[in-house]
Amino acid sequence: MTEDFVYNPPLFPFLDVLYEDDDIMVVNKPSGLLSVPGRLKEHHDSILSRIKSSYPDAFAVHRLDMGTSGVLVVGLNKNAVSNLGKQFMGREVKKIYIAIVDGIIEKSGSVSLPLILDINNRPYQKVDFEVGKPALTFYEPLCHDGKTTLVRLFPLTGRSHQLRVHLKEIGHPILGDHLYAPPEIRDASPHLYLHAGCLSFCHPVSGNRMEFCAPPPFDIPSEFMPNNSWFELIPKEIDFPA
Repeated sequence: MTEDFVYNPPLFPFLDVLYEDDDIMVVNKPSGLLSVPGRLKEHHDSILSRIKSSYPDAFAVHRLDMGTSGVLVVGLNKNAVSNLGKQFMGREVKKIYIAIVDGIIEKSGSVSLPLILDINNRPYQKVDFEVGKPALTFYEPLCHDGKTTLVRLFPLTGRSHQLRVHLKEIGHPILGDHLYAPPEIRDASPHLYLHAGCLSFCHPVSGNRMEFCAPPPFDIPSEFMPNNSWFELIPKEIDFPA
């Protein structure tokens, strides 16, 4: 967070619950709300702290950037947390993001650039081929309006700011990205055009494969959705790059 940052998280809905049982809760996180509490008292409000008000043993097994909206799963007990954590570590969890980026992307591709925290410029992440951690993102352009492109993103790793940095590095920063986009692209939107649209994992107890999707909170121009339904942006059968 930058020095002039003022945390003003959305208060309603308190939690947008997509699914809940004794072991997990799946929520649709709004943009502007932290996934987990920050270090400062005024940054305590978060998805996790809200869930902990009812489930004290809840633990976040993954995170979304504060500006990123979308599907997030939280373990409600130690066994669920352990199992889900292993799935994330083993890259068994599948994720689909939707973003609108600057410029025209014509072909699908991938970005493999190692990332690490820029210690002298927190919270920025940077590419570092010597000590950076491996990071791999597949991307698929869906359509464009001549100036911006709607893309579907498949991150195979989960580094901090991975999608934002990778897209910036290939010359297509995300609209509204206040950290990595130049001013004219940052100011093109009051919010980050990045949404975690779908999440697929195995239930920590039953082992059944589960998939959850949530529509983006931002308006997608009609030229990007010929049938006026955001669900056409999500594959009928989620087939992730190997």
